[in-house]
This record gives sequence, structure tokens and C-alpha cells, in this order.
Amino acid sequence: MAKGSSRRALGAALLVAALTSTAACAGGSEPASSGAPAPAAGQQAPERTAAQAAARLAAEKKAALAQRRAARAAAAKKWGLKLTPLEAPAPPRTKPKITTRKGFETDGEGLPPVFTTVPTKEKVVFLTIDDGSEKDPELIRMMSDLKIPYSAFLSDYVVSDDYAYFAKMQKSQPGGVALHNHTLNHKYLPGLSYARQKREICGMQDVIEKKYGKRPELFRPPYGNYNENTLRAAASCGVKAVPLWASEAFPDHMEWREWDRDLHPGDIVLTHFRGEEDWKGSMPDMIRRVMNVITSKGYAVGKLEDYV
Repeated sequence: MAKGSSRRALGAALLVAALTSTAACAGGSEPASSGAPAPAAGQQAPERTAAQAAARLAAEKKAALAQRRAARAAAAKKWGLKLTPLEAPAPPRTKPKITTRKGFETDGEGLPPVFTTVPTKEKVVFLTIDDGSEKDPELIRMMSDLKIPYSAFLSDYVVSDDYAYFAKMQKSQPGGVALHNHTLNHKYLPGLSYARQKREICGMQDVIEKKYGKRPELFRPPYGNYNENTLRAAASCGVKAVPLWASEAFPDHMEWREWDRDLHPGDIVLTHFRGEEDWKGSMPDMIRRVMNVITSKGYAVGKLEDYV
């Protein structure tokens, strides 16, 4: 090769090398990476941000729980409870399967189950109040202050003189107080024909739907007495389950269905809308009594409709 040609080739090579170096400098000095880009200035790594958010959420939940406990403790003191009611566990994501309690069966198939206890391992019980005779505004205020859930089973012959009281009750708590069926006239149902039982049960379904906007799915027969016709009639007008009770509360004592005279996970507690004319105390007296018993045994009160 001629000397001039060699010089020209060398010069071209040097020029290419210089251009390549300049392009590399313009593109940045750090090597390319196949992973995620580094966070921009002032930003944190995604995993660090997520951890901080989780920690902040946990702290907020803890603070909210402490605030609820303090408010409930203040309410317990205000209403004269010996112990602050315990907070109920979170309701189950899936409601447990309810079956008829042994000894409460009928021959019919596909009928609403009859039970005294809800299947759960949590230390939670359920408070239910029957009929509607006493309409004490202090009860609504007390339960609202204490944030204690409860369910009412109403009979029209004693609620019809003041439907508005139970409308107020229904809206007195954030999640609502459920109003269920306890028949029109509180009759001994096994002594009635199928047609008359159906009129008692389905007629009360109609009343509750008309007055309170929702047809109830739970029904409790008066005195806890029923037969197959009762359950057939109840099913015909939308009843899905028949909760009875495992214990009953009064202002001055408790009565128990079970031999051990104690509470059990999922027990249903019965009491009544009664005043001092009918028993030894007011409705707030009864709530004080039953809540002190429930809390002293390490139980909380849950919302029955979250489980059934």
C-alpha cells in the first residue's frame, strides 16, 4: 500500500474513534442496565414507599382503635357499667352454615333452620330483644353511646301504637338495628291452623316491610314454640332462619338453657322490651346487668346479621 494511503486510513480510524467517544459521553457515563431504572432524584425506592405506607396505615388503625376504646370506656362510665364492653371481632368473610339444633328438628325438609347458637369459635354472643312493649328512649341512647349491636324481634300488637320509636331505633347506629318478625299478635302458634299461622307470620312480614322498608329474613316464634306448619308458613313469606336463644337476661338475673349455666361462643341472648311495671328495673338496668355478665366472661357482643 502507498504511504499516502496508509496515512489516510489511519486518519479515518482516529476520526471514527473520536466520534464514538463523543456519543458515549453525550449518552451518560453509567453503563446500561437491563433492570428497572433507578428512582429519580428526590424519589424513594418502591419497596421502601410501600413499607412506609403499610406502617402508616397500621399506626392509623391502632390510633382509631384506641380512640374507640376510650369513647366506649367513657360511655360505660356514663351509663354505670362495671366493665367496659369488649370490641367484637371482625365479622366472618363468609357467613357460617346454620343448621337446625339437635332436638329441634321437624319431619319437613328444606325448612328454615332452628338454632340457639351460631357456629363460631370467636368469643362473641348476640343480643336480641323481643316484642316491643316498652319504648324507652334511654335504651336507644344507651346502646348508641356504647356502640353495642342488637336485633329486635317485633310483634305488631305492641308496636303499632308507636311505629316511629322503632324507626328511630332502626337508624340509631351506623350499621343500623335490624327489625325482625315476632308475629302480629304473639299467639301460641302450634295451637293454630296452617292458614292462621301463615297470617300471623306473613302479616308481620308485610307490616315490617311497609313501615321500615325491608322484609325480614329472621323470625322468632312466640315463647319459642313452633311445629312444622310454623316453619312452612315462615318459609312461604321469605323467612330464611329461626333463631331462638341460649340464655335470657333480666335486670336482676340471668336464666340459662344449658346445663353449665354459662355463655358459649355464638350464643344468642334473649331479653324483652319491658319496664319497671313488668320486672325489677328499667331497660338500661337490664343492659347493665347483661353487659356486665357478658364482659366479665370475656365475651363481646356481635351483630347477628353479620353471621346469619
